[in-house]
Amino acid sequence: MAAPKPPATTPSQTVGPFYALPGGILWDGGQEVVAAEHPGAFVLHGRLTDGNGDPIPDGVVEIWQADEHGRFDHPDDPRPESSSWQGFGRCPTDADGGFWFRTVKPGPLPTPDGATEAPHLDVTVLARGMLNRVVTRVYFPDEEQANAADPVLSAVDTARRGTLVAAADDRGYRFDIRIQGDGETVFFAV
Repeated sequence: MAAPKPPATTPSQTVGPFYALPGGILWDGGQEVVAAEHPGAFVLHGRLTDGNGDPIPDGVVEIWQADEHGRFDHPDDPRPESSSWQGFGRCPTDADGGFWFRTVKPGPLPTPDGATEAPHLDVTVLARGMLNRVVTRVYFPDEEQANAADPVLSAVDTARRGTLVAAADDRGYRFDIRIQGDGETVFFAV
């Protein structure tokens, strides 16, 4: 009698994503953080790609940010000025991995230790095959001095900082996000 064969490993699977289902996490106009006529409004756009550089057509990109004065509507913000700024948007990617937001450039932010962070947008990415979200930042190319002094950006390897800086273009700013592989966007543990 032959020895029994050990059970074979079954392939792993990721269920979903189901972002577009009714009652899901998307809403109409989620990309419009501000109206087109808002002073200083611009479009941030880009592509979400995988490790091969192929588009991820079923992802979700979300941003959150401070207002033009560097303030959040948050009880932990110790500054006396309040803001009614929501500063949040969510966009599904299209068939080419494209996403976009209409927003404004945030002001610089104070850190708890008295330093200053450069104007930036915080970004979360959700996509197929990812059991957890990934988080990154978008910095602005016309903020060279502020970027050089930013404590978070300064902690990133010099060779990889470019993956966190958007490029100015005729629509506003372009920021592509690559999940892994050559040119992978820097992601932060939060």
